[in-house]
Amino acid sequence: MRKRQFLRATVGSTVAGIAAWPAATVAQHAPTTARGPIVLTVSGAIGAGNRGEFDPALDQMMGKQKIAFDKAHVFDFAALAAMPPATIKPTLEYDSKAHALKGPLLIDVLKACRAQLGDATALFLRAVDGYAASVTVAEARQRRFIVATHLDGVPMALGGLGPLWAVYDADRFPDMAAKPVNERFGSCPWAMYHIEVKPS
Repeated sequence: MRKRQFLRATVGSTVAGIAAWPAATVAQHAPTTARGPIVLTVSGAIGAGNRGEFDPALDQMMGKQKIAFDKAHVFDFAALAAMPPATIKPTLEYDSKAHALKGPLLIDVLKACRAQLGDATALFLRAVDGYAASVTVAEARQRRFIVATHLDGVPMALGGLGPLWAVYDADRFPDMAAKPVNERFGSCPWAMYHIEVKPS
């Protein structure tokens, strides 16, 4: 993603899922209201949500990126950081070094929203600069995508790769590790702020 394009990258994969944290563990971290600034909005095929519909007057960036919804589930940074974390250590394209990235599993974040998670369900991951990527639930499970909140033990900054990054450990998958490092993360938008859940 060194040269980020302002279009949707589609990644299709139907692979077997692997177990994540129990639903009961995830549900206890689902906030009913946010206490701090919102860093992630999830819309589409979710449960009741914890915020109302898209507001064209106040949701300006989402409006410019053609996002709209009748309900959504929002998270502040503290809510995501309080969820059970996973740590990965992929080699990153920006310096070709391994870095520790920590955050909840993407699937666990979606479970906290009571999202409908069939294997073929599409997840549209959007970044603040307009970049968007699509992965299936099956791919997110199999590759163990996380919503990274920390890089090398430090919260990620807006203006860097954060505050959130949907990412996985490409080094662990032979098909991706065989590619040049700058071709491994096209489905991993940094500065992610919105997820749309679309059933197949």
